[in-house]
Amino acid sequence: MKVLITNDDGYFAKGLKALARHVAKSAEVFVVAPQIEQSGISQAITFLRPLNPNPVVDAENHLKGYSVNGTPADCVKLGIHELCPWKPDLIISGINFGLNIGINVCHSGTVGGAFAGSMFDFPTAAISVEATDCPDFDLAAEIGWSIIQKTDLQKLPPRSVLNINVPGAVKTTDYCLEVVPVETNPLGYNFQKGTDPKHRTFYWATNSPAPKPSPVRSDTAATRDGSVTVSTISYDPNHGEALEALAGQFNSPQSSSAGKTS
Repeated sequence: MKVLITNDDGYFAKGLKALARHVAKSAEVFVVAPQIEQSGISQAITFLRPLNPNPVVDAENHLKGYSVNGTPADCVKLGIHELCPWKPDLIISGINFGLNIGINVCHSGTVGGAFAGSMFDFPTAAISVEATDCPDFDLAAEIGWSIIQKTDLQKLPPRSVLNINVPGAVKTTDYCLEVVPVETNPLGYNFQKGTDPKHRTFYWATNSPAPKPSPVRSDTAATRDGSVTVSTISYDPNHGEALEALAGQFNSPQSSSAGKTS
């Protein structure tokens, strides 16, 4: 198997190194990742300036590939279409320092990198571990890679991302695994207001409050209880029910007559 790895924490981040080392035990690895941290950048791409990939080799950590002055999505697109010496069988983004659960998956650069691969119909996965003082990236790599290998990604709907999150409470490979939906209730809409040394007002995002509980068990609740979670996120810009409702409004006799001009 040939695996393209990216992330949003930067080419030499501990999570990426751990993932590359572990995956390289049973697959061929090629890395295309950002030069610097790109957290929270989602699926942003670079098109108003050139991208400059720099070849980097770190044999000790099985890192071979390119660091790029761009976003995770840039890296995946460059990797797929220009830089990889082969067509990847799988694309993995991570391991991210911090869980990617709940509505935050919409902002995540880690998930954004995975989405970039899924849009070109590649099997993709994102792996994240809870941000603690000493996150065990090696354990998260072992758990995440094991889950990916057990999953038939070809049976998932087109353009799906397998989203894996490992909470800090997990200390061994003897863990509870839950397949759960992503929490969709909003969170993190509070800001801390202050004044900087130049007397300018600023607002600093606090990532609080936590989302309100859902009627169904979600990834936020499961990771809070110490379970490793697996969710699927699908990228489809069309909302079937909304499109049908919109068509009903504009295709009605009233809307047809309202659109006529004399």
